[in-house]
Amino acid sequence: MLQQILRDMYIDPELLAELNEEQKQILFYKMREEQLRRWKEREEKARMEEAMLKKTARCKQSNGKRVQWLRGKDGEVWVWVMGEAPGDKPYEQISEELIAERARQQAQKEAEELWKQKEAEITKKFRDAMAQEKARIVAEKWKIEIEDRKAAKLEEEKIQEELKKREEEERQKGEEQIRQQEEIRAKELYLSLKQAQQHSQHSDDDQEWEEQLRRSKAADEERSHKARRARDEYRRQSLRAIQKGRVAGLSNLFQGTSLNNDQEIKLNNNSASPLLSVSAASSNIWERPSRPFSRDVIIRWFKEEQIPRRAGFERNTNRIAQWFHGIISRQEAEELLMNKSEGTFLLRVSEKIWGYALSYRQQSGFKHFLVDASGDFYSFLGVDPNRHATLTDLIDFHKEEIITSSGGELLLEPCGQQKNPPDYSPLFE
Repeated sequence: MLQQILRDMYIDPELLAELNEEQKQILFYKMREEQLRRWKEREEKARMEEAMLKKTARCKQSNGKRVQWLRGKDGEVWVWVMGEAPGDKPYEQISEELIAERARQQAQKEAEELWKQKEAEITKKFRDAMAQEKARIVAEKWKIEIEDRKAAKLEEEKIQEELKKREEEERQKGEEQIRQQEEIRAKELYLSLKQAQQHSQHSDDDQEWEEQLRRSKAADEERSHKARRARDEYRRQSLRAIQKGRVAGLSNLFQGTSLNNDQEIKLNNNSASPLLSVSAASSNIWERPSRPFSRDVIIRWFKEEQIPRRAGFERNTNRIAQWFHGIISRQEAEELLMNKSEGTFLLRVSEKIWGYALSYRQQSGFKHFLVDASGDFYSFLGVDPNRHATLTDLIDFHKEEIITSSGGELLLEPCGQQKNPPDYSPLFE
C-alpha cells in the first residue's frame, strides 16, 4: 500500500481521513523523500541531455555558421550595465529626473485647466462689456445726424481698441499668474512624490516585507519541526525493531507454518475456549483487486491470504486472540472502547485498505492506526517503519514499545467481544 502511494504520489481522501496527525506527518515525510529522489533523477537526466546538446552544437559549429561574442579587455564577454558605463547617469539622478518630469507634467496639466477657466472668464467679461457699451452708444446716438454717427463710430472704435488693449493686458496678467502657480505646484508635487517614495520604501515595503519574512520563517520552522520529529520517530522505531529482532526481514519464526485442514476452532468470545475450524483452500483462483470494494471481497481476501498467515490467532495456539475483531466500523469500535481505561485496544479488519485498523483508547478520546497487510509483512501505515511477520508480533512489540513518541501509546489491555456469535465469525465460516 505504501509503495503504491509513493509510486502514484496520491492518497485517497477517505484513506487519508483514517490517518491521525502523526501518521500524516510521517507519510508526508516519505512522499517528500520520494519527490526529492525523482527531482534528482530528472536533474541528472537534464544535465546529461544538456551536455549532449552542447557536444552536438560544437560539432555543428565546426562545420557551419557560429556567433562570436564581443569581448572586453579582460577577455570575458563584454556586457553593458546601465548606469555603470562611462557617461551613463547614475540611478539616483535618473530617478530624480523621472520624478521631476512627472511633477512638471502634472503641474502643466493643472495649469492648462486653470488657464481654460481663466480665458473663458476674460472672454465673457469683455464680450459683455463691449455689448453693453455698444448698446449704450446706439441708444444715445440713434437720433443724431450722419456727422454725429461718424463721430460715434470713431468713438466706438476707440473704445474697442481700448477694451482690446485692456483685454490683452488682462490675458498677459492671467498667463503670468498661471505660470507662477504652475511652478509652485510643480515644486509641491515634486516634494510630495519624493516624500511618498521615501515613506513607501522605509515604511510600507519594509513593514510588509518584514511581516512576510516573519510568517515565512515561522512556517518553515513549523514544517522543519514536524519533519524532524517524523524523521526521528522513523529512525527510533527502526533501531528499536532491529534491537528486538522482530523485523520481518530478520524473523523466520512462522516460515513454513500452516494450519491443518481438519483442525477445528470454535467461535467463542473467551480466548481460552474451544477452537475454530479452518476450511480448505478455495478451488477458485484468487486474484486480489486493487482495493476492497465490498464486504464479500474482504472476507474472501481474509480467507485466501490471512488465515494461512495465522492472522488473528494467538501465538503458538489455534485460539482467536482476544484483541481480534471482524469487519466493524470506527464508530462500533469506539462504542466497544467507550467505558474502557486508557491503553485498551482492539484490532479490526479495515474496509479501506487491504489490512487492519488498530483502535486505541486514550484519556481524551480515541486513536485509529491503519495496519498495511498488502505485502508479506504487517506494519503501521505512515507511522511505524518496522515490518512484522505476523499480527501477533506487531501487537506484542507495541506492548513494550510506544507507537508514536508524541502520543506515547502502549497496548496495555485487549478489548474482547461483547456479542455472541463474535463479530469475526463470518471470516472463519
